Amino acid sequence: MPDAKMTTHGDRLSTETAHNTSRIIVVGNEKGGAGKSTVSVHLAIGLIQLSLRVGVIDLDIRQRTLSRYFENRTRWMQKNGKTLAMPDIKPLNASEDRDLDHAERQDADSLQSALKRLGKTNDIIIIDAPGSDTFLSRLAHQHADTLVTPMNDSFVDFDLLGDIHPETLDVLRPSFYSEMVWQSRKHRARTVRQPIDWIIVRNRMSHIEAKNKRHVGAALKNLGARIGFRVEPGLSERVIYRELFPSGLTLLDLTESGSKIAFTMSHVAARQELRNIIKMLNLPQLADTDQSF
Repeated sequence: MPDAKMTTHGDRLSTETAHNTSRIIVVGNEKGGAGKSTVSVHLAIGLIQLSLRVGVIDLDIRQRTLSRYFENRTRWMQKNGKTLAMPDIKPLNASEDRDLDHAERQDADSLQSALKRLGKTNDIIIIDAPGSDTFLSRLAHQHADTLVTPMNDSFVDFDLLGDIHPETLDVLRPSFYSEMVWQSRKHRARTVRQPIDWIIVRNRMSHIEAKNKRHVGAALKNLGARIGFRVEPGLSERVIYRELFPSGLTLLDLTESGSKIAFTMSHVAARQELRNIIKMLNLPQLADTDQSF
């Protein structure tokens, strides 16, 4: 549960951001390797291609995967003389102040400033949260209109959401990340009277209908009914995502000359998965529009 200073900073920030008309999408969990940055990049480019203005904030101060992805994209454009869709990127650095209170105050102000600046010119703000519990990550979750939590389709990743009985596989209780999201929801309801729409995205799903896949699905359905999240299929396990990172390209760029990656039926299927993820967001900006690209 957030401490007193955390809550005080959050109250101030959430109250100010309530006047922001941009919709804030936080892509987060507290486990690395679940595909947060891949989902963030593809959401950003997909929404831009649907004529929305998109800003992004990379809160993974150490890894910077999202930032490096867009740096690679910029280099690819310069090398190939092409112009590709790019979001409005706001860099954010953690405070180096050794006084914890001062550092948290500076971090809170930095996030608030980034949200305020991006909110003036963008319809959507995507925040890529780190795969760990940090002060900035907790603040970002409190700002979320929509929280997207990618998770690999296994009980190793499910553990961040709920504790499982080892024999019956029944869900015993919510786990640490679920508790943090619950606190963020209570905070948001108290400060700006708006809910957080929480979506679990089953990422890297196997195409085989294995027993483990069914068990994970049943556990997610059980826990979702208890603590209030939706469950949606995400991006399947495909080598293409790892191949795209060095060039900074996405599935939506594969028809661009110079990509050197042949467009296949697997990529067509992957694009449909991305369309489905965007549809599940239920963005008011896309209501009654053709969501195809």
